[in-house]
Amino acid sequence: MKRPSLGSLLFALIPFVAVCFSVALWDRVYPMVFGIPFNFFWLISWLFLTPLCMWGAYRRETSTTTGSDRQEGGAL
Repeated sequence: MKRPSLGSLLFALIPFVAVCFSVALWDRVYPMVFGIPFNFFWLISWLFLTPLCMWGAYRRETSTTTGSDRQEGGAL
């Protein structure tokens, strides 16, 4: 089993860091965004942004995998 590349790991860590470690910086009721507190807006927005980051990690990993297969000259 091949180890994941550093780029794909960084893509996967973006949502984790954004949700777990940044909440304490602005954990307040105000300001409000679209009628909800910013804290809820931030967390809900990361529910939609996380699949994009995972897609980026997947694309990064598959591009490095196909690139290494081409260099080795192996047929699939």
